[in-house]
Amino acid sequence: MSIRVLLVDDHVMFREALAQMLNQDPSIQVIGELGDGVGILEAVAQLQPDVVVMDISMPNVNGIEATRRLVTLHPKAKVVALSGFNYKQFVVEVLDAGASGYVVKTAAAQQLIQAIGSVAAGHTYLCSEATEMLVRSNRRAGQSALSASENKRLGQRETAVLKLLARGKSSPQIGTELHIATSTVDVHRRNIMRKLDLHSVAELTKYAIRNGFIDL
Repeated sequence: MSIRVLLVDDHVMFREALAQMLNQDPSIQVIGELGDGVGILEAVAQLQPDVVVMDISMPNVNGIEATRRLVTLHPKAKVVALSGFNYKQFVVEVLDAGASGYVVKTAAAQQLIQAIGSVAAGHTYLCSEATEMLVRSNRRAGQSALSASENKRLGQRETAVLKLLARGKSSPQIGTELHIATSTVDVHRRNIMRKLDLHSVAELTKYAIRNGFIDL
């Protein structure tokens, strides 16, 4: 069954090119397009998309605010933010607003389909460009992966699991990479959330971005 996608972008030619590209993939069906975030609530209620691809910089209602409104009314909505800018502030703000993914427009041709599939499956997705930017930004700022007190609270294995969770890896993928059982990964994830007082993988990802935890 195809993933139903709603495109929201104010640049008509770019949006049409994006729709054409996505519709060439048999796993995706573009079911609607919007030129700004004003009508997002009505469009989602009417079309029931699986994933909304949302441009951040739009007139009237920008993508961050539109995402916040959408997720407030529809908490299970899946949003992939699409931006022409690769700024840490944008990544953090749109994830805070409720988006599950972030892709820069220059990487859309290579990574948007993967982002849509990952987000539709319930994972968080950051394009490689955004991940690299976050690593450089955090290094320049001299941020440590965890503060001294937090580092004492998380074990070495929990730290490794958190890094992979922040990169959008699923429990089976993490288990394979770390050579541990999927059930063990889930135990580590629950322990991390309890220790850091976080309640979802999305919150873990935002925490990891803010604290320089994204690792290549």
